Order: sequence, then structure tokens, then C-alpha cells
Amino acid sequence: MGETLAVAMVLAVCAFLLVGYPVAFTLAGVSLAFASLGAALGVMDFALLGALPARIFGIMTNDVLLAIPLFIFMGVMLERSRVAEELLETMGRLFGRLPGGLGISVIVVGVLLAAAKGVVGATTVTMGLIVLPTMLRHGYDKALAAGTVAATATLAQIFPPATVLVLLGDQLSNSYQAAQLAKGNFAPQTVTVADLFAGAICPALVLVLLYLVYVMAVAVVRPKKSPAIAADPSAPFGAALAVRLLSALVAPFALILAVLGSILAGIATPTEAAAVGAVGAILLAVRKAGVHSLLLPVMIRATQITSMIFVILIGATVFSLVFRGLGGDSLVERALTNLPGGVAGAVLAVMAAVFLLGFVMDAFEIIFVVVPIVAPVLLQMPGVDPVWLGIMLAVNLQTSYMHPPLGPTLFYLRGVAPPEVTTRDIYLGIIPFVLIQLAMLLALWFAPGLATSLPHRLYAP
Repeated sequence: MGETLAVAMVLAVCAFLLVGYPVAFTLAGVSLAFASLGAALGVMDFALLGALPARIFGIMTNDVLLAIPLFIFMGVMLERSRVAEELLETMGRLFGRLPGGLGISVIVVGVLLAAAKGVVGATTVTMGLIVLPTMLRHGYDKALAAGTVAATATLAQIFPPATVLVLLGDQLSNSYQAAQLAKGNFAPQTVTVADLFAGAICPALVLVLLYLVYVMAVAVVRPKKSPAIAADPSAPFGAALAVRLLSALVAPFALILAVLGSILAGIATPTEAAAVGAVGAILLAVRKAGVHSLLLPVMIRATQITSMIFVILIGATVFSLVFRGLGGDSLVERALTNLPGGVAGAVLAVMAAVFLLGFVMDAFEIIFVVVPIVAPVLLQMPGVDPVWLGIMLAVNLQTSYMHPPLGPTLFYLRGVAPPEVTTRDIYLGIIPFVLIQLAMLLALWFAPGLATSLPHRLYAP
């Protein structure tokens, strides 16, 4: 009876989310309702909810999660200081005279923007407002321009120091320890956010390379879709252009390198590195636009995003506690272990579920709700590396985020795209990039070393 209620609770949450109710309140409200029903039917002890205050206090005092507001502050400050606009303009002048050159510039700038912002929605909106009109103005095919912008924006899901990787690292750390304790290992190994950052670098760079290859291939085969930009006689060139490029590129690149490099080298924790990034973003804003006019709106926006993430996390904590109280974790364990195909079948089932849930749930919600339920079971199975699993989940979420017809990135872009760009243009433009993403998932499946080699080399005992 309890397991039936657990399944019904999951279905009820999905139904309320599809109707449009707020995620955090849906998770908490539905969970409390089913906890009351379970207590009334005698299949759950309502006193289990007494663990909630301690769990919430643990979330709010988690040192790893303290990096979230700092990374978000860094991203919002870089957005408001207009670093991306200057970099895109300079890169466009450098490569724009080549067919496909502006597309190459967009991907390069998008990588830096994704690494700086770390949140897909914010990156999509920023690029949609800045980049898409520029590509259309210079004669780019609408589908190609929209697909390039949408796909590049989703790199914020996988490119360190992505917020998604920070949250995945925290959840997988708990799940990995729980899995080892369940197997009788009372001195469990750990997996950290730094492990996931290191594991994500190679797949992220390969994705960027594949995006660039595709854009250049289109420029060669169909040059009218990505024409060269006409030279501007008044624009700087030669040494002057090189100086301007260095001026625009060095500061944001150095900031991202300092943040990511300090984490990978073990010099700083993610939280300490995020603090460095926040201070560096303030210094960039002083140089670009003056920080006095930016600080208050940046703090307000960063607080709004951070509050949204933590409220969802608290709601997901209530959901997870009630789901376990109703016996849902045992149901999931039996279902995954009894699937045909063994370990491979279980991992594929979870990946398919995460992909489909990505259409109706945010990445943060999936990480907080789904990962704590399925990851401990998967990590008990032979051969499942926690870093590999984390990167597979991150790339999977990235793919579902931009997959037609319900990928959230497509809706973000539709909301800010110029009127001449139709939904059909966005869908057609994103399909080649979705195929690239699926190829990346296949590569990770058959060559897990893409994700595990670097962290094992850096942090092997």
C-alpha cells in the first residue's frame, strides 16, 4: 500500500507541474498531503517528518552549496557589465570576414558566457537578446542562427563551473557515501564537486569542437546560410584589432581560469573559488561600467535566483523524505535491479527517465528529486563510476533542455527572439545540435574515460 502511494505521489507532482503550479510548493504540498494520507492508512509514521528541521538546517549550512549564490552573483555581474557584447563585437570583426566566421565567434563567446554565468536560462536570454539579432542582421539563415544560439547557451549546463555540476556534485557525494555504507564499507570514499568539474572539461570541450565543425561545414557546403561580414572601413584592423581583442578577451578568460584552475589544482574549494570569481566580476564591472549603478540590481537578481534554487531544494527534501517513508526507495531499488540487461539496463532506464523528465522539470528539480532516489541504487552496482554517472546525467539534462518540442531552452529563446524567427526555425535549427549531443552521450557510454581520466589523474591517491 505504501509503495502504491509513493507512485501516486510522483504522478500527482508531475500532474500539478504540468498544470503550472510552482515547483517548490508543489513538491512540499503534495508530499505533506500524501504523508498525512499514509499516516491515516497506517503505512507511514508521521513522526518521520520530525527529521525535516535538521535536514533543512543542513542544507542552509552546507559549505559546498554556499558556492551557488557566489557563482550566480558572478554571472549576473558579468552580464550587466556588458563584457559579452564587447567580446562578441571584437571576435566578429576578427573572424567575420570568413564564411561562418560570425557563427564561430558566437560559439567562442557563448563558451565564455556559459562558463561565467552557469545558468542555462540566463545564458539563453542574454545570447538571444545580444547575439541572435546580430547574426540575422548579417544575413545568417534564421534556423542556423537560432540553433547555434540555443545549443551554445546550453553549454552552461555542462561547462565548469556550472551551477548544475555544483548541485550534482553535492547530491552524488551523499548518494555515493550511502551506496558504500549499504555495501558495508564504513570508511567510504568521496566524490566532490572538483571531481565533476574535472570530469566535465573533456566532454564540454569536445562538444564545443563538434559545434564548431558543424558551423564550419555549413559555411563550406551552404555558404549563403552563413555569409561573411562586409568589411567596415572605420573598424580597427591589424595590430589595433589584436590589441582590442586581447583587451576584451584577457580579463574574462583570466577570471574563469582563476576560478576553475584554483579548484582543479586543489588550491581552493569551490566556495572559495566562487568568492574569488565574485570579487573578480566586481572589478571587471568597475573597469567596464562602474559598479555603483550595477551592484544593487545585481544583488537583487542574484538573491532571486538563489532563493528559487534553495526553496526548490527544501521542497525536494520534503518529497524525498516522504517518498522514502512510503517505501518508494525500496520500490525503485527492486525495479532497477530486476530490469533486463543488468547494470546497463538500469543506467539506460534512468537516463531515459531523466531525459523525459527534462521536458517538464527543471534541471535543479531533477537533481534534487530524482538523483537522491536513483543514484544510491546505481552506485551500488558494479562498474558504475560516480563521476561518469554525474557527467552522463549532466549531458543528458543538457540534451533534454534543448530537445524539441518541449526543451526549456527553446521556450526561453522563443520569448526573446525577433518576430521574424518562428518556432519552426528554432526547432529546425536545433536538430543537428541535438544529434551532436546524442553522439556525445554515446561516446561517453562506450568511452567512459572521457569523463573519468582527468579526475583520476588529478586526484588519484
